[in-house]
Amino acid sequence: MSHVHTNAIKENRFVLALALTGLIFLVEFIGGLWTGSLALLSDSAHVFMDAFALGLSYLAIRAARLPADDKHTYGYHRMQVLAALTNGATLLLIAFEILREAWNRFQNPHPVLAGPMLIIAIIGLIVNLIVAFTLSHHDHDDLNTRSAFLHVLGDALASVGVIVVGVILLFVNWTWLDPLVSVLIGLLILVSSGRVLKDAVHILAEGMPAGMTASAVTKAMLNVPGVSQVHDLHVWTVAPGYVALSAHVTVVDQSLSQAAAVMAALKAMLHESFEIHHTTIQVECENCGQGDGCLPGSD
Repeated sequence: MSHVHTNAIKENRFVLALALTGLIFLVEFIGGLWTGSLALLSDSAHVFMDAFALGLSYLAIRAARLPADDKHTYGYHRMQVLAALTNGATLLLIAFEILREAWNRFQNPHPVLAGPMLIIAIIGLIVNLIVAFTLSHHDHDDLNTRSAFLHVLGDALASVGVIVVGVILLFVNWTWLDPLVSVLIGLLILVSSGRVLKDAVHILAEGMPAGMTASAVTKAMLNVPGVSQVHDLHVWTVAPGYVALSAHVTVVDQSLSQAAAVMAALKAMLHESFEIHHTTIQVECENCGQGDGCLPGSD
C-alpha cells in the first residue's frame, strides 16, 4: 500500500471521527445542562477537547504532506508534534477547570436527573467506542494519531464512570457521586495530557526515539567492517517515525569506492537495526576533533 494511499485512509478516519465526536459533544453538553449533571458536563468538555484534538491532528496531517522549501528543509513534519503538544496543553487546562468545578459541587451539591443522564451517557459511550475503533489502526510511534486516540479512549472510560453514577442515582440520592466522578475524569485527563506533553516535548528537545541510546548506536556502527571510530554522533526525532542521524566515522586510508562500500553498509545497518532512514555520515581517515570526543564504545 502506497504512502499516499495510507495517508488518505488516515485522513478519512479523522474526518469520520471528528464528525461523530462533534455530534456526541452537542448531545452531552445539552444533556448535562438539562439534567444538571456535572459529570456529564465534564465528559462533554472532554469530548469537546477530543473534537479539538481531532481537528488539529487532521490539519497537522495535511500540513505534514507539504514539501520542503528554502526555509523548512525538513518539510512540515513537526506540525504533527506541535499539534500533539497543543492538545496536551489544552487538556491540562480543562482538567484543572473540571477539578475546580467539582470542588465547588462538593460544597454546594446540585440535584441530578439520573434517568436522562444515564441514557445520554450510554449513547456517548457507544459513539466513543466507534471513534476509538476508527482510530485504533495506527502505528505506536505516530504521536499525533496516538494522542487523538488516547483522548477518545479516555473519554470512553469517563462515559463508563458517568453511567455508573447514573445507575446508582436511580436508587439512592448520593449527589456527592456526581462531582466525585468528575474528579476521576479530571485526573484521567491529567494523566493523558502528561503523557502526550512528555513525548511531544522530548521530540521538540531533539530527543532520541524511545528505547534507543547513543551508546547502542555507536557500538552497532563500530561492528560494521572498516569502521574504527565514531564521534560527533547525533540522533534526533524530526517527527514520529522520522528519525535522523549525523556522525563522523574514522576508517583506514583507502580509495573512495572502498569508503563508499563502508558508508552503504552503515546506512543499511542503521535502517535495519534502528529504523533510521535519514543519515548524514562524514568519513575520515583520522579524528577531526569535532564534537564531544569519542562516544562510549568507540576507541
